[in-house]
Amino acid sequence: MINLGLIEDDNDIRNTLMEFFNDQAGFSCIVAAPSVERFMEQWPAGVQLDLVLSDIGLPGLSGIKGVPLIKKRAPRCQVMMLTVYEEPEKIFQALCAGATGYLHKQTPLLKIKEAVITLMEGGSPMSPGIARKVVAYFNPRSADNLVEKLTPRESQTLQAIEEGLTNKEVAIRLNISLETVKTHIKNIYQKLEVNNRHALITGKYKNGS
Repeated sequence: MINLGLIEDDNDIRNTLMEFFNDQAGFSCIVAAPSVERFMEQWPAGVQLDLVLSDIGLPGLSGIKGVPLIKKRAPRCQVMMLTVYEEPEKIFQALCAGATGYLHKQTPLLKIKEAVITLMEGGSPMSPGIARKVVAYFNPRSADNLVEKLTPRESQTLQAIEEGLTNKEVAIRLNISLETVKTHIKNIYQKLEVNNRHALITGKYKNGS
């Protein structure tokens, strides 16, 4: 029997998860609470939890802050984050705090169940999009490799943008139409893997962000 705990402030999501796992053979949802503080209060004395599914954005303490509290009370208890956050800093804060799994909240119930089983068998389940961010963090592509993808005209456009020129000024400098400038910028965004002009002006793409 896998004894579960749930920390989720959305009542519908919390109830859905609780009902789902209580209906699954081999699972028992022992505690379900809307905050870390309530969870710790409702956790019955002497009851060993095997795994806690926790959101991050919660009233009071965040789910990340809750991980060490859970691990302090039950060192062998695993914690898996179930959240909408996909920012690399959130992922690594959670993992550094002691979480051993990280799923997006839109993950189907059966996939969450599979992830719980995987975690209990010694794995570290993550949603595909989360896993890609982890891999990208440890294997950043250099700015030089990214910039090499640009055409000569795109490189000229990028240089002009880095100098702070407007689209109209870029068009005048390069003697091309405004629409052509916009096309170049769109291509630059895709090739340098950024989504705004600020990242180009500040050179953030050079840090792999």
